[in-house]
Amino acid sequence: MLIIGMILFGMLVGAAAQLVLGREGKSIDWTMAIVAGLVGSFVGGLLSSLLAGDGIALRPSGIIGSIVGAVIVTGVWRWSRTRSVTR
Repeated sequence: MLIIGMILFGMLVGAAAQLVLGREGKSIDWTMAIVAGLVGSFVGGLLSSLLAGDGIALRPSGIIGSIVGAVIVTGVWRWSRTRSVTR
C-alpha cells in the first residue's frame, strides 16, 4: 500500500511540476510526471525535510521540496530532449 501511495504522490507532484513549467501540448505526460515526481520527491523532499529538521516525515517542507525537485527534474528532462532534437 505504501508503494502505491508513493507512486500516486509522485504522479501528483510531477503533474504539478508540469503545470508550473507549462505543459507541452494539451495534456500532461504521465510517464514524465511519474518519473519526475518520484525522483524529485526523493531528492528534493528528502533534502528539504532533513535541512528543515523535520526528519523523514510528511511535512510542508518536504512537499515543497518535492515540487521544487520535480520542477528541476522536469526542466532538465525537457532541456535535454530539445537539445538532442536540434542536433
